[in-house]
Amino acid sequence: MRAPAVERDNPLTRSFAGMLGIGFLVLMIFACVLTLPWTLGAAGGQEGAAVPRYNAGDPREGRLPPFWWPADETQQERIDAIEVATGERPRYWLGTDVLGRSLLIRILTGGGISLGIGIAAAAISVLIGTLYGGLAGYVGGKTDAVLMRIVDVLYGLPYILLVVLLAVASEAIVGRWIARGNVELKESTRLLIDVGTLLVAIGGVSWLTMARVIRGQVLSLKEQPFIEAARATGASPVRIFGKHLLPNLLGPIIVYATLTVPQAILQESFLSFLGIGVKPPLPSWGNLAADGLSELNTYRSHWWLLLFPCLLLGVTLVALNFVGEGLREAFDPKRRRR
Repeated sequence: MRAPAVERDNPLTRSFAGMLGIGFLVLMIFACVLTLPWTLGAAGGQEGAAVPRYNAGDPREGRLPPFWWPADETQQERIDAIEVATGERPRYWLGTDVLGRSLLIRILTGGGISLGIGIAAAAISVLIGTLYGGLAGYVGGKTDAVLMRIVDVLYGLPYILLVVLLAVASEAIVGRWIARGNVELKESTRLLIDVGTLLVAIGGVSWLTMARVIRGQVLSLKEQPFIEAARATGASPVRIFGKHLLPNLLGPIIVYATLTVPQAILQESFLSFLGIGVKPPLPSWGNLAADGLSELNTYRSHWWLLLFPCLLLGVTLVALNFVGEGLREAFDPKRRRR
């Protein structure tokens, strides 16, 4: 008699929040990251050059509300003037910014930049944390004690202060190097340097938790019989780590990498909000929110400039945390639902 087939269930699909977060992130990647070649080309690298490509008309005719929101008298005059000049009525889904550019395109561009920086910074953090924690756990002894005391000291320092100091110091060093060498950089090169220093600043201080987790896993795994068998066959430490330890560490690495991405995006947005991170003309959710904050006043409030960047940032961070919790439940047998 044939035994009944056993249905195998994917633990990740059991988490409705995790699947919802994955779906939203896929949508954000398609909408923000994959459209970057077009949206960055539309920006043209200059504030003024972006206006014709965004179909905004005169840059002085900015701050138009979304087409589905009632416009006041002054805004209606601007809309009518643009319609007369271009022959069509402007229909901006999320309104326009202070220069008359489509806020929807600016948000999509900023989302691609913020997600890219967050993922890259998380990758740097995972690489440093895995190597550091793996070295401390595998070597053990005094080396482990010294390396972990360094981590404890860094944990005692304010995290955001370290990020700000590293970002400011990197920018100062690059500026002094340029001034000393009398080098004139193109705007695009300068923007790449700013983004690179931001990646190093965020990724260079967010690896501490990863290092502790990997160290604990390595301490547990190196006493297992298969590691002892690998040592008995004369395998080198590098081969043991890459061939035997690393495959067993992929679960924690993937989970904590997913949880590091929202932290990196939030740090980038915070620094950009303060004016230290991504700088105009490149948009990010942080500097878009900073621009929108100055547009809130009791006389005339351009609320859409602040609401939509903050809303998209918040929903993306929640989705990433949902994905991290779903992956944690999938890879950790103790947390799986029965």
